[in-house]
Amino acid sequence: RGSLHPVTLVIDEICEIFRELGFTIALGPEAETEWYNFGALNFPADHPAMELHDTLYLGDDTLLRTHTSPVQVRTMQRFAPPIRVLAPGQVYRRDFFDATHAPAFMQLEGLAIDEGVSFVDLKATLAEFARRFYGASRRVRFGPSYFPFVEPGAQMDVEVDLGDGKGLRWVEILGCGMVHPNVIEAAGLDSEKYTGWAFGMGPARIAMSRYGVNDIRVLYDSDVRFLEQFAR
Repeated sequence: RGSLHPVTLVIDEICEIFRELGFTIALGPEAETEWYNFGALNFPADHPAMELHDTLYLGDDTLLRTHTSPVQVRTMQRFAPPIRVLAPGQVYRRDFFDATHAPAFMQLEGLAIDEGVSFVDLKATLAEFARRFYGASRRVRFGPSYFPFVEPGAQMDVEVDLGDGKGLRWVEILGCGMVHPNVIEAAGLDSEKYTGWAFGMGPARIAMSRYGVNDIRVLYDSDVRFLEQFAR
């Protein structure tokens, strides 16, 4: 008897949590232009990810998106703030298939844009998500990180028990930050009037932390002996 894949279960649970926090789902194309995938997101023209050997191109200006961040830009172009959206979807990168990386995987990104949005809103919302997903007693922490499309940028860690007998430990589950003014302007909004925050996470890695999996490849093997453990 069939059942949902563990990554699908995680995606559904995350989407439901953010729906209760006021977010709606936004989707976009998997084949993107270089401008939406890089230019509108404040990537410098000489960024290494824009090279043909680092990104999977379909043509001179068309590529398989490397993240769902272009959905954020497209959403800001279509709708006036306030905006609170969650963008799930398949993304593609020229990564080697190993214990922690896959060349094609699902990603979840979130965006909140409005007048007066601050880093406090970001921390409060993401901490609430972590408590609902991992348990009310779990602690979270934020540390500095860099992404071209946010400033300042951060990573969020959560105390997680990976089921290996070592107890709770800090595990990074997502990157986040305040949306860079250049990104807001590229989408056609006034960065002097509007501010926002965004985050991105890989549901497969979230599933690994939830179910105590230490090799991401088993999530792609279609081994029924493994998958039936998560049948509902």
